[in-house]
Amino acid sequence: MSYKHFSKTERMELSVLLKKGYSLREIAGVLGRDPSSVSREIERNSVNGEYNPHKASHKAHVRRRGSKYQGMKIRDHPWLEQYIGEKLQAGWTPEEIAGRLELEYGYSVISFKAIYKWLYSQYGQRYCRYLPSMRYRPKGQGNKKVKKQIIPNRVSIEERPRIISVRRRCGDFEADTLGVPKTSKGTVAGMVDRKSRYFLGKKVARLRYAMNGFKELSDPLSVHSCTFDNGVENARHEELGVPTYFCHPYSSWEKGSIENTFQRLRRFIPKKARIDDYAQARISAICEMMNNTPRKCLKYKTPTEIFKHQGRITRTLHH
Repeated sequence: MSYKHFSKTERMELSVLLKKGYSLREIAGVLGRDPSSVSREIERNSVNGEYNPHKASHKAHVRRRGSKYQGMKIRDHPWLEQYIGEKLQAGWTPEEIAGRLELEYGYSVISFKAIYKWLYSQYGQRYCRYLPSMRYRPKGQGNKKVKKQIIPNRVSIEERPRIISVRRRCGDFEADTLGVPKTSKGTVAGMVDRKSRYFLGKKVARLRYAMNGFKELSDPLSVHSCTFDNGVENARHEELGVPTYFCHPYSSWEKGSIENTFQRLRRFIPKKARIDDYAQARISAICEMMNNTPRKCLKYKTPTEIFKHQGRITRTLHH
């Protein structure tokens, strides 16, 4: 049942029943309230130990008006304001910040809604530019008349083992290349671990060199499998030396982890940006930032924490 504030009429009845000597439980029965609610109302809104319905209503009104003060809790705790500001600049969302604080302290320190209130107030507006876009436009279908090169020994995603689909282990990756404007010759070959969402990105000079990028990214890792779409750049998939699976044509949602990761990457590399203007060191730094950002789907742990726990960072690729 949702909470409902005491009305002026209820406060009048409460005052009368208190003066008549009714117990809290009896008063609660008359008002149709929980005894704890009645007790809390008396404790919060009494003045000098006496419950006056008129003063109680005024006191409650002032408290509610004060609670509407945007970012009050954050402004009252400088360390919290500094923490939120730093994490926003690091690319964290308000929900990720609130979730991480709860994970670190063992209780809810601040809600993400309160962070948004603070951000939209005069005190937090300067950090609004660090907020990621809350809406993503679906990608257009594009021209489907382009002939696709046949991918040798292609295995459909339907034949992919269930252990991969349920994200039970680290080492099962999805791979793709970042869409770039026609003026950009280079692109980013990206791989993301399905379980931990650990992401790696490699700048490649041309789309046709994407597999070279995937090979460099996977070399220091222990890879069980990799899932691709049907792009011609994936024709050399057997060079990875691991089981590979392919989505159905025009079904990018079947590799949703890499699609979602690229959406997150767009916060740092806009859709119209030329990859030629981004050095590999910068791309690696962006990947590191993303991997050290808590994720709701990971119960606010970071991809790095999950991936390292599984011992997948320092092992070599099994052939």
